[in-house]
Amino acid sequence: MTDDGEGLPLADRLARRIRAALISGELSPGQRLSEAAFSDRFEVSRNSLREAFRLLTKDGLLRHEANRGVFVAVPSMASIIDIYRVRRMLECGALRQAWQQHTAIRAMRAAVEMARARRAESDWIGVGSANMVFHTAVIDLADSARLNEFYERISAELRLCFGLLNDPEHLHSPFVDMNDAITTLVETNRPEEAAAQMETYLNLAERTMLKALERASELA
Repeated sequence: MTDDGEGLPLADRLARRIRAALISGELSPGQRLSEAAFSDRFEVSRNSLREAFRLLTKDGLLRHEANRGVFVAVPSMASIIDIYRVRRMLECGALRQAWQQHTAIRAMRAAVEMARARRAESDWIGVGSANMVFHTAVIDLADSARLNEFYERISAELRLCFGLLNDPEHLHSPFVDMNDAITTLVETNRPEEAAAQMETYLNLAERTMLKALERASELA
């Protein structure tokens, strides 16, 4: 897992906290961010907050509109395709080199159980959050702080993609069991099979996401 950012400049720490809000699903695509509200929430000056907004805008997570303010970015079809291209490279690679005793495998299993519990309650935002935890744990298998930091940005973009969908159950429900199968494969020391299963998973998830967005755009 990534650290809490201690030792980083204030703007970077603020950017990390806002990114965490994106990953959790607290912020939605297209939502306007109030400088006053966030300044009060984090107990920081507006100048520091604006610098954090600038960093997140550079990452493509926020957008600034002249005379209107700062808004959460809305992912495009092209960005979704690119996100899944990157995920296949990172997550399948991490699984191929997975060590059977790695502590991240326990985090994967815990995320699966969390997702199952949330699915039973039809809490699809909760299922989505558990899914994010699962895939972060997969990246942790690579033991790379740089990859963890990079994937944190990818996770925020991915959660924005989820926020565009009108039917989160259709997206999340089938993948709980696929996460379970991948975890079982790494638990039983079958990393190549786990990587192959993840590639199948990500290909299906990408198609599901793109089809859903296509339908949403037709109805808009």
